[in-house]
Amino acid sequence: MRWKKGMLIYNKNAGKDKLERNLEGCLPVLAPHIDEFLILQTKQKGDACRYCLEYGEEMDVVFVLGGDGTVHECVNGLSPLQRRPLFGILPGGTCNDFSRTLKIPQKVRQAAEALVNGKVRPIDIGKSNNDYFSNFWGVGLISDASNNIDEQEKSRFGKIGYLLSAVRTIGESENAPFSYKLEYDGNFIEGEAVMILVLNGCFIGTNLLPFPMISPDDGLFGVAILENASLGAFLEIIAMKRSWTENMSSDSGVTYLQAGTLTIESKRPLDVDMDGENYRQTPSRIKVLAHHLSVLIPN
Repeated sequence: MRWKKGMLIYNKNAGKDKLERNLEGCLPVLAPHIDEFLILQTKQKGDACRYCLEYGEEMDVVFVLGGDGTVHECVNGLSPLQRRPLFGILPGGTCNDFSRTLKIPQKVRQAAEALVNGKVRPIDIGKSNNDYFSNFWGVGLISDASNNIDEQEKSRFGKIGYLLSAVRTIGESENAPFSYKLEYDGNFIEGEAVMILVLNGCFIGTNLLPFPMISPDDGLFGVAILENASLGAFLEIIAMKRSWTENMSSDSGVTYLQAGTLTIESKRPLDVDMDGENYRQTPSRIKVLAHHLSVLIPN
């Protein structure tokens, strides 16, 4: 592939010890394919979103080198644009979950080579109120664990840091079940849960989710409701020990469904986690924007 104008956004704080090596790995691969190449470093939270809003419509392709948070910012900067460029993800963070859904190699140089020699895939994007997400939307244990993550553990232990945070979260008394009302595609259910996940991607914390029907381009979300507050039930979701289609039954404490539009209300406001970032609260109206972004993927 070759493009007239392109942009690379990189997060200087993602994979700090590997940043120089990652740039040395991807820049010589990308540059020969782009006539006019703009390279921008993020200096603070929100920069990646701002860069995409400011320059995105001028570009034929936008690459991001960073983790899930930087990808999330770029998705929120590109999604509102009238003319949206191609989007390429170079995994440079801790988990790089959505890049795993797209089957992008996890070494940056290999990822760059795969994308410039790859193909284009239109994918769905989720919209929650006025925000966007590519991988997941979640409330309950998932957002509490994200709030509790220790940055030193995250840096040192990677995905294990998230699991340690989750275990701590489960042990805290305030994490009692919450009451929810869920309307989806004309249907209505209500009850109590400890976590609700709305899924567009197949991975969380580098772990493959146990719902094999999830696809980022089918116009539907996977919706998982965890009703059982036991540690074992939660770890089966996080550690992905079992596949829903093979082993989970109606008494497993997990409800799974698929939907294109949802409205989620809770008796008390709940922090919302989108792609690992917490900055909103329920209630939320969520819908699929079918084939909203075109991404580069390997052949």
